Amino acid sequence: MLTIRGFLLRLALCPGLGPVSKYQIWVLARYKWAFNDINLLVEDERLNKQARRALEKHWHSRELTRQVQLNLEQSFITIVDSDYPPQLKEIYCPPLVIFYAGQRTLLSGQMLGVVGARQMTSYGAGVLRGILPTMVAHNLTIVSGLAAGVDGLSHQLALEHHGKTVAVVGCGLDLVYPRQHKKLQAQVMQHGLVLSEYGLGAAPLAFHFPERNRIIAGLAETILVVEARQRSGSLITANLALNENRNVCAIPGRVDAPYSMGCNDLIRAGATPVHNADDLLAEFRSLN
Repeated sequence: MLTIRGFLLRLALCPGLGPVSKYQIWVLARYKWAFNDINLLVEDERLNKQARRALEKHWHSRELTRQVQLNLEQSFITIVDSDYPPQLKEIYCPPLVIFYAGQRTLLSGQMLGVVGARQMTSYGAGVLRGILPTMVAHNLTIVSGLAAGVDGLSHQLALEHHGKTVAVVGCGLDLVYPRQHKKLQAQVMQHGLVLSEYGLGAAPLAFHFPERNRIIAGLAETILVVEARQRSGSLITANLALNENRNVCAIPGRVDAPYSMGCNDLIRAGATPVHNADDLLAEFRSLN
C-alpha cells in the first residue's frame, strides 16, 4: 500500500512525464483518492495520451521501483508536508517533490532571487559585490541556480558574508553542473541548502533549466536580474516571476552592451530599476 508521500515520490520519478502532467495526475489522484489504483487514473479521459502511456509503461516497472528505493535514501519534501514552502504552492505547476541537501529551515525565510548571465562581465560582478552584502546583512536568503557567472558569484558572496543561500539545480543532487562548481556546491550543501526536483543520477538536460527557473521564481519574493541578453534564461525566470506576482527588478546598463539589453528591456516593460542596495531593500519593505 502506497502512502500519499510514497505515491508522490513514485510520480515525481516516473519517466515520460513533465511537470504539468505530474501535477495533473496528482490533482486527479487526490480527487479520486486513487493512490493505490493507478488504473483509475489511466482510464480517466481527462488524462492526456502521453501521460497515460507513461503510466502504463513505467508505473509498475522494476526500474521505477529501483529509482524509488534509491531516492528514499535522500531527504525530500513533498507538497503535502507541513514545511513545504507555502509561496511555492501558489505557483503554476508546483513541484510535487523537492529533494534537498543542507539546512531545510532556510525555506522559511525571506528570499531574494538573483539571476543573470553565465558570461558575467566585470560590471555585473561589481554590481553584485556592491549590493548583495547589504542584502545578507538584512537577513535575506539569496536564491539562485548555481550556474556559472551571476548565479555562482551570488552564492559565493552570501557564503563569504556568512549569509543564507539556497541553490536550485537542474540535475540530481549527486551530480554537479557546471563541473567547476563542485567545491561551491559542497559549500552550499554544508552551510546553505541545495534543492532539486530531479532524482539521483538525473543528468543536467537542457529542458531542466527552464523548469528549474520556475522554482527560483516561486521561492523568491523579489527577483533581481543583474545581466541578461535578450531572450535569455534569466528573462524566462523574470517573466515567470511576473506571472506569479513577484517583484521584478533589473540592473540598468549601457544601451549598446549585449548583456544589459535584456535588463533594459525588462525596465522598459515595467521592472524596477535598481541602482543601489536601498532600491532593492525598498522592494521588500513594499511587501510588508
